[in-house]
Amino acid sequence: MKILLLNQFFWPDAAPTGELLADLARELAHGGWEVTVLCGSSAYAGERDKLPEILEIPGVLVRRASVPAFGRGIIPRMLSYGSYLAVAAGHCLFRSRPDVVVTMTTPPFLSVAGALAQRLRGVRHVIWEMDMYPDVAVDLGVIQQRAWVTRILGALGNYVRRTADAVIVLGNCMRERMLDQRIPLEKIHVAENWADGDAIFPRPRPPHDGILRVLYSGNLGRAHDIDTICSVMEQLGNDPRIQFTFAGGGSRRAKLEAFCRDRGLQNVEFRSYCKRSLLGQELSKADIGLVTQKPECLGSVVPSKVYGLMAAGRPYLFIGPLDSTPGEIIEKHNCGWRADCGDVPSLVSLLQRLSEQPGLVARAGERARHAFLHDYNKPQGTARIVAVINAVTPGAQVPAVKVHGGSA
Repeated sequence: MKILLLNQFFWPDAAPTGELLADLARELAHGGWEVTVLCGSSAYAGERDKLPEILEIPGVLVRRASVPAFGRGIIPRMLSYGSYLAVAAGHCLFRSRPDVVVTMTTPPFLSVAGALAQRLRGVRHVIWEMDMYPDVAVDLGVIQQRAWVTRILGALGNYVRRTADAVIVLGNCMRERMLDQRIPLEKIHVAENWADGDAIFPRPRPPHDGILRVLYSGNLGRAHDIDTICSVMEQLGNDPRIQFTFAGGGSRRAKLEAFCRDRGLQNVEFRSYCKRSLLGQELSKADIGLVTQKPECLGSVVPSKVYGLMAAGRPYLFIGPLDSTPGEIIEKHNCGWRADCGDVPSLVSLLQRLSEQPGLVARAGERARHAFLHDYNKPQGTARIVAVINAVTPGAQVPAVKVHGGSA
């Protein structure tokens, strides 16, 4: 059976969607699928125009389309997105016919390319929904909910979802948003993201020197709340017991850096993205992780930073809505702490208490790793996606994916 995987970013690029897709491609190839990946040639993170090296995966044919470099500005981003979308649509219509097309959501509405292949060439189409569009843009105020362009894009996106063979969502909160938009329940499959528990594993904690190290790792974008943590850091007033590190990039990082600089905050450090191979070491330098989400984005985005932290045996502090996937994980596994956006007094009190009681942090980290091995390790994560693909593909004779817990 032949399968085509579509996403603009792919390994070895640092974009999380590309790394997840690479994990899936490896598992599908190992299971007997003929796997082709169509991605772009430019990089997501940093200021590189091209990837420094192109690495291949055994059994996976990777086609890298030459499209304009991805940029942070609106015009460069739209040019890059639009060019890749056109190439993807052409590939679906005119290249070798696959049995299944899996579309992710970079760029937005990439699922239209899969829908064309489904409609005109009779292939199966699975949408792997990382972010819901145009919902994210509406939630963030980029476009108006009642604008004609929003209505057209919303109708197009939901039509493609209703006609797809399956829609994979990242959590119950996203499923509920899909149901609110009348996507048939039988089409929706909840499959949480994952991390690699062999590459990221618990390492010795920083020496107990009375400092609580809080790490935010990854993209800091418009869907992430930074106002709350800014107020928390300001109220803590350079408390030497609490050290904050922000590693990565994103559209909100410059604002955060400016805030810390203007307030003279000395207990805050900024780092760039790290390589995936070094992520486990970076996460292990922290005592707890920090994850944030604006409440208006509930269900349109699902933060996935939690899985790497759990793999590293680190609990996390989630600032965001109760019904989100990170909130549900905390509620289920008691592997961290949650607070509403804007609840600054509670967060200040919590961080001060955790700095004084390192045993609470260590035990929560142990629970995080245990829950990770049970539910969110790479074998379990890829198995969930493969199961959906197999279920919608008549005649697929793919061996069952072996699920194991990995090493503690």
